[in-house]
Amino acid sequence: MEISVQKHIVGVNVITLTGKLEAFTVVALREKQEELLAEGAGNFVVDLSSLTFMDSAGLSALVSLLKRTRQNGGDVVLVAPSDADAYRILALTRFDQVFKITNTTYEALQSF
Repeated sequence: MEISVQKHIVGVNVITLTGKLEAFTVVALREKQEELLAEGAGNFVVDLSSLTFMDSAGLSALVSLLKRTRQNGGDVVLVAPSDADAYRILALTRFDQVFKITNTTYEALQSF
């Protein structure tokens, strides 16, 4: 007999972003965030590993999500962008010290 146990994290939404997170594309992210928050979502992993660019509008959306989830007892964990330029904005603004940032989605999920 074989027994397999998988640990599932209930109540964590994983948002994966690909491409550019900028003023022209951030509206879609904000809409998705609003939808998930309205459904009662409380914890988020935002996977930025496939981002090639992020500007201040993208950062603003992430900070807004963090603020709203923390007000309700939740949290946001980021998966680090693999692109150095996309990560640089997190470091320059010191948001890498505000957000918990992991290297993989698995690590991010384990932090909850």
